[in-house]
Amino acid sequence: MGSGLIVLIVVVVIAVLLILWFLATYNSLISMRNYVKNAWAQIDVQLKRRHDLIPNLVETVKGYAKHESGTFEAVTKARTSAMQANGVDAKAKAEGELSGVLSRLMMVAEAYPELKANQNFMQLQEELTSTENKISFARQAYNDQVMHYNTRVQIIPANIVAGIGGFTAMDLFELKDVAQREAPQVKF
Repeated sequence: MGSGLIVLIVVVVIAVLLILWFLATYNSLISMRNYVKNAWAQIDVQLKRRHDLIPNLVETVKGYAKHESGTFEAVTKARTSAMQANGVDAKAKAEGELSGVLSRLMMVAEAYPELKANQNFMQLQEELTSTENKISFARQAYNDQVMHYNTRVQIIPANIVAGIGGFTAMDLFELKDVAQREAPQVKF
């Protein structure tokens, strides 16, 4: 065997290994991106559940607190904005505002002892509390997936494949306002 043939074999082996590495890294990035999309879909499911609960909650409170129309309108407006928000940052901002007005609605409800004793209201409270917890867990899972994905996209040498494949860092689901980080209080 000539030295030229050995060099050719080494070059071919290195090229094959590089191609295999590229493909494995590319497939890994696609898989991670799909995990992020799935985690976002889980947040969306819980937010939809939250949005579906709100009209029932508002109607129940309305029956007892008829003169609180400003609060009801704010909740309805915030719910509509949250449902129409697109993108992680816009969704986080709108959901934070919705949490704020839901807290105001719960404060209105505190002023009505007969409302606090209403079975329908108590059930809605429990469902909202459960949903808020699920949203919190879904946000955490989403942010964990985004962190793993972003790390992979940014580290060397995977960032080379990410750049070629058009993979870019994704946004975390963060609430910018500290007051918005608190879930609406639904305890009575």
